[in-house]
Amino acid sequence: MNNPLLTDDLLPRFEHIRIEHMEPAIDQILSDNRMQIQNLASQEQPTWDTLAQPMQALDDRLSRAWSVISHLNGVMNNDELRQVYKRCLDKLTEYGTEISQNTELCDAYRKIREHEDFESLTEEQQKAINNTLRDFHLGGVDLPQDEKKQYAELSMELAELTNRFSDNVLDATDHWFKHITDAAELKGLPETALEGARQAAKQRDLEGYVITLQFPSFQPVMTYCENRELRREVYEAFVTRASDVGPNGGEWDNTPIMAEILKRRHQQSELLGFANYAERSLATKMARSVDEVMHFLDELAAKSRPVAQQEYRELQDFARDQHGVDTLEAWDLGFYGEKMRQAKYDISPETLRPWFPVNTVVDGLFRVTERLFDLTIEADESVETWHPDATAYRISRDGETIAWFYLDLYARKGKRGGAWMADCRVRWRNLRGGLQLPVAFLTCNFTPPVDDKPALLTHDEVTTLFHEFGHGLHHMLTKVEVADVSGINGVAWDAVELPSQFLENWCWNPESLNLIARHHETGEPLPQDLLDKLLAAKNFQSGMQMVRQLEFSIFDFRLHSEFQPGSPVNPLEMFRKVREEIAVTETPEFNRFPNSFSHIFAGGYAAGYYSYKWAEVLAADAFSLFEERGIFDEVAGKAFLENILERGGSREPMELFKAFRGREPEVDALLRQSGITADAA
Repeated sequence: MNNPLLTDDLLPRFEHIRIEHMEPAIDQILSDNRMQIQNLASQEQPTWDTLAQPMQALDDRLSRAWSVISHLNGVMNNDELRQVYKRCLDKLTEYGTEISQNTELCDAYRKIREHEDFESLTEEQQKAINNTLRDFHLGGVDLPQDEKKQYAELSMELAELTNRFSDNVLDATDHWFKHITDAAELKGLPETALEGARQAAKQRDLEGYVITLQFPSFQPVMTYCENRELRREVYEAFVTRASDVGPNGGEWDNTPIMAEILKRRHQQSELLGFANYAERSLATKMARSVDEVMHFLDELAAKSRPVAQQEYRELQDFARDQHGVDTLEAWDLGFYGEKMRQAKYDISPETLRPWFPVNTVVDGLFRVTERLFDLTIEADESVETWHPDATAYRISRDGETIAWFYLDLYARKGKRGGAWMADCRVRWRNLRGGLQLPVAFLTCNFTPPVDDKPALLTHDEVTTLFHEFGHGLHHMLTKVEVADVSGINGVAWDAVELPSQFLENWCWNPESLNLIARHHETGEPLPQDLLDKLLAAKNFQSGMQMVRQLEFSIFDFRLHSEFQPGSPVNPLEMFRKVREEIAVTETPEFNRFPNSFSHIFAGGYAAGYYSYKWAEVLAADAFSLFEERGIFDEVAGKAFLENILERGGSREPMELFKAFRGREPEVDALLRQSGITADAA
């Protein structure tokens, strides 16, 4: 039969895709592309229609196949797929470097920009051309031949290293578990967590309970388990994953891999004329300099640290006075923090779970989105997916389909941790004049349903779902028809979190919560007293949470901006140094957080983790318009849709924000929303 990865179907035929189809599909596409690029680049006077548009078609065909392979590697990982994925990744890295260093192809794009007809191109087309030329430079096209070769070798090595880092974290997470036969050891765990532990034991043909390092198993232990020694054991296993002191004797130690990644990133940056990788990273972001980013982070830290210090003192006092604990350890913070929250607000995440059954939450998310942006969202059970947990959905407006997405909500073995959105198909006007609709993958790792009981989410998990769907909307609601700047393509990385963090706000408003929260047995809405407590507790320990995120951001940015070949920065030492300067809590000597920090060592956030806070300022300020006018105000919703979501990467994000808000963003909106004010310290 024909290779299902080479078809023109909008939606992948998952039931027909086999691992043996993957590498041949990539080989075929790369071979075809190389042949066509040679002809495209040799044109005497290329135009948008004869060069840029055909190149987008080649990129799209490759992306359509690779997006599926990459997705399956993340959600259905096994040894066979991992090996195929790695071989394909090597080939794609080689191809990508080859394209970005193709002088003839770069010159062809330059001819388009330098031609008098350039000004007659649309704004989207011009932005795509300018981005492409920027990326040629960042790919090493201007380098001498020997340095081009060096740059290409570094790219191949980085692809291999970052993939190994990710695999090590997954293996270290999947291979550790704690088998418990005496339920008394798990005293304090809520019933949902106990059911999950029983199910994890059954999956291993064991009696009793199993605790794993998957977040839905790990987090309840740290928050509710009264067995302090068990909390310590699970905490230590979690924070030493993929390290020299980790479980399994350091079998998946990422320490040497981190050093090699940092070294190669710095070497590539120097080849391109940057002082360090942080400078290189900012070439595609809103922030204009290393100093600007550090000033932004330091300002937030200065304003939030006094609040965090006060919150920590309150926690220490509470643990000592109410529970007789003189010294708070790292594995105590979540436990006594939750005790304090319950004492202060008479509410806990477990209290709220019954009102957040997953089907009601998903339906409520869709209703919120439909009201805000004039959409209709419907499931289509007939569409093929990769796992029974995954479901396909259609988005339409005025009866016309405008996008599709897949939702895969539950944690399982072989699925990478965390939550993310990835593009499956990008919206663009193809060579035949047809409009390809956008398709998104939306992935979470919630506790799965047990037996005939529905999955019940915490409010934090509800917020995570809204966050990822915000990314999805950015990808799916674009009206741009140029692939390179459609959806999240071409969007500055420190602005890409704006829609996701913006949508989280609808998890905290009584009017929208009425659409999201319904008791899983009675169908009753969230009672007023619980709603009041939820809202009152919104900013509980928000200073400590802010400082924690700033630790990650400053660690990442300094790690990449201060690296020197002669005296390379040790990630663990930098992590400890940053914590000494900003943290308000103690971290044990054995903590190896950097070793599993996949965002910066295996994801797209290297020297860019600050983007979460940067975009959070944009999101808080954007939402303030809805606070002024009403959270379902049609005019405000339409303005956000038209100025942010529909425009993709077609214009600079600051221009789009000012078009929406009428001014530049203000950091005070985030501090106010987080309850971090001078009075709070």
